[in-house]
Amino acid sequence: MEEISYSPIGIIRSPYKETKGTPIQTSGAKGVRGTVEILPECVEGLKDLDGFSHIILIYHFHLSKGYSLTVKPFLDDTPRGVFSTRAPKRPNAVGFSIVKLLKIEGATLYIEDVDIVDSTPLLDIKPYVPEFDVKEAIRTGWLSGRAERATETEADERFK
Repeated sequence: MEEISYSPIGIIRSPYKETKGTPIQTSGAKGVRGTVEILPECVEGLKDLDGFSHIILIYHFHLSKGYSLTVKPFLDDTPRGVFSTRAPKRPNAVGFSIVKLLKIEGATLYIEDVDIVDSTPLLDIKPYVPEFDVKEAIRTGWLSGRAERATETEADERFK
């Protein structure tokens, strides 16, 4: 298969300077503020984004080196297939977070509920639209009964 490459469109800024201690999901980052600095050549793409209360940030897990198809996730002691987790050590180190958009000033987005390490390269932004994005989950696999623990669980260095 042909190789695919992406270039960052910006940098995500947050109070988390390292992986250890970073919330593992936005549910554990309530009220945590950060910014997104968009590259000058991409600023025009922000037009009309300020009409959305929440956005989806798609980013590169820049601190994750290599990958494993089986990982021990933060919320379980059992090794799981990486595609049944949100672990950063993946074949393509891509992550996403749904954050609150507070305001846009020029090339800077002010965001809240940030669970992302500082200086993370941003690959894309999409508007969060509940009518498109909210689905009723019938099954949550191995996370059943564990997902609520994400609000108090912080990352350690297992995926470096």
